[in-house]
Amino acid sequence: MILEQAPILIVVIPLMSAIVTPLLGWWKRDLCYPWVILSLLFSTLCSVIVLNTVMHDGVIHYYLGGWLPPWGIEYVVDHLNAMMLVLVSGSSLLVAVYSRKSLETELPDRIVYFYTLFLLQVTGFLGIVITGDLFNLFVFLEIAALSGYALIATGEDGAPLASFRYLILGTVGACFYLLGVGYLYMITGSLNMADLAEILPGLYDSKVVLVAFSFFMVGIALKMALFPLHMWLPDAYTKAPSVASALIAPLMTKIAVYVMIRIMFTVFRPYFSIELLPVTKIMLYAGIMAIFVGAVMALAQKDFKRMLCYVVIAEVGYMVGGVGIANAVAIKGAILHIMNDVVMTLGLFAVAGILTYKMKNHEIVAFKHIFKKMPFTMAAFLVVALSVIGVPPTCGFFSKWYLIQGSVMAGNWTFVVALLFSSLVNIVLFFRIIETGYYDFDPAGSEHTHEENIVVNEAPLSMLIPTFVVAVAIILIGLYNQSILINIIQFAVPKL
Repeated sequence: MILEQAPILIVVIPLMSAIVTPLLGWWKRDLCYPWVILSLLFSTLCSVIVLNTVMHDGVIHYYLGGWLPPWGIEYVVDHLNAMMLVLVSGSSLLVAVYSRKSLETELPDRIVYFYTLFLLQVTGFLGIVITGDLFNLFVFLEIAALSGYALIATGEDGAPLASFRYLILGTVGACFYLLGVGYLYMITGSLNMADLAEILPGLYDSKVVLVAFSFFMVGIALKMALFPLHMWLPDAYTKAPSVASALIAPLMTKIAVYVMIRIMFTVFRPYFSIELLPVTKIMLYAGIMAIFVGAVMALAQKDFKRMLCYVVIAEVGYMVGGVGIANAVAIKGAILHIMNDVVMTLGLFAVAGILTYKMKNHEIVAFKHIFKKMPFTMAAFLVVALSVIGVPPTCGFFSKWYLIQGSVMAGNWTFVVALLFSSLVNIVLFFRIIETGYYDFDPAGSEHTHEENIVVNEAPLSMLIPTFVVAVAIILIGLYNQSILINIIQFAVPKL
């Protein structure tokens, strides 16, 4: 029975847990932490079961309430979103384990409310990924967005304003998406993705369909913070509480990329975006611009979290540009990079949260001697940094390799230059952290030779263990990238 109901349990467990959390917190606040972990553990197990089922038996169709589509809501799980479900639930579980000490320091009086919103955020993410209905996707998109606005607003000084800007632009993006849904429903009478995929090819010459597709792409671009629609992201993720940043930063943009791929290649046929309209060309150059702008802006930052925000913006350019190349190798690299970027971004923001917890600061200049004070944390940081740069055998190398290979096959050398430029900038960015955190320089730039009594003051195990799990995952995904490509990702690449 659990096997049969696993698709709905993935979403229902965190949703019902969110409803119970305030009552549990009212009775005994300390129970909220294990309750959230237990809930997300079960959701993650269901996600793994679903992925295993898809790999062995093929696509899963689950009809809510027994209503057949297109009248009822259908959950459809194929290789692409089965992978995404494991990424979302697994990452959320690690962040939940990581959260306790950080929340006790940053939000001691709001822990119960935070965990309630945390579970609702995860529910929204999982629902977006698993649903096969365009309007149901919008509902989950709003659950995730509203929860995200509230989580971000509880952060440090400036967080409410950053959250308000995110709310305004996020609402605009959601409105664009909803208008696209409305136009498609108006002309097709259906909201089911599979049903739309059968109806739409005969309507590709309709201006209503063209407008709907345009609304979809603009709305999703706002949600994924694709340059130049990225203005909300740096302030929101920098000012948010460390746990909120560690949850939202790795997942929100990647889920938006997933939705983009789903609409372009499932709801619409690939030739609509590649041959009938110049969509992929626009995406390619938007991705290139995002890479250059994100990299340059990251160089200008003195705040570690804000620097990471611009790294995220550049990474979005990798995935969008890879889809824009529009050949099988590049799209394979873009999908692999979704997986890689989830774990890399989670690792970076987990380290940022640890440094904030220990130093009450995330300015780079405050990281003096941090490698000697926190050797295990910074060892994990080095693994993540090497992956973001693209050093083998970490996972970041292999997705970049496929993106470069696909770009070379397409004859687009500009994207190759952008990827190499970004990697070089990442070397500079992370070497600056190493320089500040390991060496002791005076303002004139000469190295101090005197010894200081430096005491090792590591992060709590509840924060350190999830961070190390991410670092190990980065290496394992790199080592087993071929198995992942052969068993999962190759089935997610559309037939072009």
